[in-house]
Amino acid sequence: GYEELPTAVNITWSSINFKTILQWQPKPSGYFYTVEIHGQTSDVKRKCILTSETECDVTDVLRNVKETYTAHILSVKPAEMDNFEEPPFAASEKFTPYTQTVIGKPEIKDYSQKGSKLNVVFKDPLTPYIFPNGSFLSIQDIFQHDLEYKLSYWKDQSSGKKDVTTKSHNFEISVDSGKNYCFYVQGIIPSRRENRNGQESVVLCTSVGRGILDEYGTEVFIILAVIAVAVITLAIVLPVVLCKRKKAKQARAVREKELLNGV
Repeated sequence: GYEELPTAVNITWSSINFKTILQWQPKPSGYFYTVEIHGQTSDVKRKCILTSETECDVTDVLRNVKETYTAHILSVKPAEMDNFEEPPFAASEKFTPYTQTVIGKPEIKDYSQKGSKLNVVFKDPLTPYIFPNGSFLSIQDIFQHDLEYKLSYWKDQSSGKKDVTTKSHNFEISVDSGKNYCFYVQGIIPSRRENRNGQESVVLCTSVGRGILDEYGTEVFIILAVIAVAVITLAIVLPVVLCKRKKAKQARAVREKELLNGV
């Protein structure tokens, strides 16, 4: 019967850009799991019915991102799914996508450093949700004015980091002319108590005035020095060798001529 079935443990929510996966343990043996999503104001929705997996993508039943949900992981046997007896289940902690989903990495579309100005243009992460026209909503479409972006930047090969924020999709900051800078961008939800900072984008660096030694270090200098010495040595030795060979050839020709005259 149901009372003999083990229930799920270690139930966790994992959510990035509103794509939300429910995970739990243990792997079932002789029974299956069915997930029920209970919202505060919405009807109960079932997902991953009679699954032998220990995770379930529940993104599509969390469309009201500001609602708070609880997941019930039911332990069931197929033949007993239609029984009136309620199967044993384990309940998750409450989850509100709007306040708990992690903001993913922004995409750097373009950047340039001209004189004392560094310009960075970036793109919002997309969510799994779509507009009626089929295009995906971005996190900006959902969070609206609650979302900001932070640019962290520092002089190349320096540890002094500075931060600036914006609600647009580009940064223009003043930097030291002729110096290279590295930076990354991340989303921020200032109103949150937890998960305020999103994932950091890739770190990129400018290359204004960057010499070959800055790029590759002393190894290149050593290689170039060896090549230069080799070229100079060849330039000195080769004419001497050619000159000696020419003189030897001339001396050989004179001796052959003398021998011929002697005959």
